Amino acid sequence: MGFLDTLLGRRKVAAPAAKDRLFALSTAHVTFEIDGLVSKGAAAIVFQALGTADFQRVVTEMEEVVRGTGEETGTTVESHEDTFGYRWIVLRDPDVEDLVVGVHAVNDALAIAGYGDRTLAAVFPYADGDRPVYWIYSIKRGSWYPFVPAPGEQARSNELELQLKARYANDLPIEPELERWFPLWGVPL
Repeated sequence: MGFLDTLLGRRKVAAPAAKDRLFALSTAHVTFEIDGLVSKGAAAIVFQALGTADFQRVVTEMEEVVRGTGEETGTTVESHEDTFGYRWIVLRDPDVEDLVVGVHAVNDALAIAGYGDRTLAAVFPYADGDRPVYWIYSIKRGSWYPFVPAPGEQARSNELELQLKARYANDLPIEPELERWFPLWGVPL
């Protein structure tokens, strides 16, 4: 951002301070397991799809690359579209590190093709006993936050989310602004 931009009040959206904050989950996962948070062996990246041929080509090529590398690692790939028109690329693999690498590859492919601004978040589902816990990585912010649906229709357990924030603040770069902890209802995981 230049001097003139500052004078005229123009602002650019800041990129995440550390692009690789996604990889913090690889080490935090060990602490999760010790504490009884069990990975569901899946992850997803959600983005706003475009109806252009170029965008469809990029997504198709990206899925083929992830499928090709998945043959070595055991990662499978699925694609879903939700009721809001967002596309979900769902990866399944019992190894959390493989999931993190796969999500990173999908995000990078979109960014390199010029569609990085279309990505919203990556989601990693865990279970705390019978209760689902979703760790959401805000790609644009480069930070994590927990999302814990509560029993009932579109209710969430804010108390448990804050407990998770306090517990894992040293393991993951947690989003400090709680108003940016957006719930993701209907996650296809």
